[in-house]
Amino acid sequence: MFWGAWAKSPDDDNLQAGIDEYENNLDSLITLWHARTLSDSFVLDSINENEEQLVEDLPDSVYIKRLKEIQSPLVFPFNKQVKSYIKLYTQKRREQVSLMLGLSDYYFPIFEAALDAHDMPLELKYLPVIESALNPRAFSRAGASGLWQFMYYTGKQYGLKVDSYVDERRDPYYATEAAVRFLSDLYDIYGDWYLVIAAYNCGPGNVNKAIRRSGGKRNFWEIYYRLPRETRGYVPAFVAAAYTFNYASEHNLVAARVTLPLATDTIMVSQPLHFDQVADLIHVSKEVLRELNPMYRRDVVPAGKQVYPLRLPFVDATLFASIEDTIYTHRREEFFPGGSVVVEPSLASHSVVAPPGYKPVYYKVKSGDVVGLIAEWFDVRLSDLRYWNNINRNIIRVGQKLVVYVPQGKVSYYEGIARQHGMSEAASVSATVPLTDSGNYVYHTVRSGESVWSIAKQYPDVTTDDILRLNHLTNGSKIKPGQQLKIRPRS
Repeated sequence: MFWGAWAKSPDDDNLQAGIDEYENNLDSLITLWHARTLSDSFVLDSINENEEQLVEDLPDSVYIKRLKEIQSPLVFPFNKQVKSYIKLYTQKRREQVSLMLGLSDYYFPIFEAALDAHDMPLELKYLPVIESALNPRAFSRAGASGLWQFMYYTGKQYGLKVDSYVDERRDPYYATEAAVRFLSDLYDIYGDWYLVIAAYNCGPGNVNKAIRRSGGKRNFWEIYYRLPRETRGYVPAFVAAAYTFNYASEHNLVAARVTLPLATDTIMVSQPLHFDQVADLIHVSKEVLRELNPMYRRDVVPAGKQVYPLRLPFVDATLFASIEDTIYTHRREEFFPGGSVVVEPSLASHSVVAPPGYKPVYYKVKSGDVVGLIAEWFDVRLSDLRYWNNINRNIIRVGQKLVVYVPQGKVSYYEGIARQHGMSEAASVSATVPLTDSGNYVYHTVRSGESVWSIAKQYPDVTTDDILRLNHLTNGSKIKPGQQLKIRPRS
């Protein structure tokens, strides 16, 4: 059942939908702010996307043979699900794979060392490829963080510290050690690596439920259709990642030259330290410090009551050790007045570079605004809005100026959105006529006591579903007075 053609099933129509969802997630993980900022500073070149280099579909027998030849305790199957993800990596997303190949020189040795120490298959190093696209700052809409995409409570269960200054889920070393222990615990339960990989993605509860519903079968491919759709694509994506990284050259995939320093050393920091203090005196850029130390959320090592590690390029670590006391005293009162580890947002912010084709739009927070609603207004991911504005725990303040990156061709449209939602609530509630945006839509200003249903009734041929869809709402009960709703395109 593992090799050759996969039998037609009623779920086949969902395969492409699952792949599309994964492809969109891959875009958000690797082509958004981490990769774009990384590319500016650390990527010297990437793959030459010449169509003559593209290797088109190969006979299935070639894929089968190559997968069999990967030396591993894992048996790598081939079926149409796996083939679809191989094509995604080797044909459609070559630039992203090129970047991941370059990043793997830095991250894979970390993963391999931890896996080897626990006598586990080294091929599990491909899990972060599909979890985070090798982005230590990846943050999912569900709240998972880091290379291994730990949820908050799972991370805490495996000893990862998360607070306002530190998120060890984003540290390659700490998170990898925790992930290896988690995978080992799952293997003790299932005794099968593909069930372990599935449980890592959707949780042991969902895997156990699928096993029960299948009559006790304990093989991933036999419980495949009883698992969540995301997990059904997860294992094929893992197999495809293993194939792609082993046979990149056969598909003319070339690793981008990522200049992250491979030789590093760790300094244990005993006093509060800001990255600017280090950058000023040992002349290593803050961008390098951030890439080597992604666990620090505010460019601050909050040492004092306990020591914390600071990872530096090897030569810079030697210099740091020789002038450590001078670094601690440099600009100390500026960053830590009175010895307090309190960093103002202006000092805590990180640099964000607008990607090609995107421009910033600014929105001033008013009373009653929430981060999730603002993200919906501008059609952006909540995690992106948080990152662009260094927002922690969804806390924003009245009068705060938020930046939102939008497609260049739609700047005027989103500036209109900013103006509409930036109106004072009193002014909005007093409005008695729908607003228009450049003549494109009819708008309705929500009044106290109104619901989506009652608003739809005021407009001929408009349904509640129309309003929810146009305004990207999943819950009609969350509208509030003063909110501007799109009703329909203006005829």
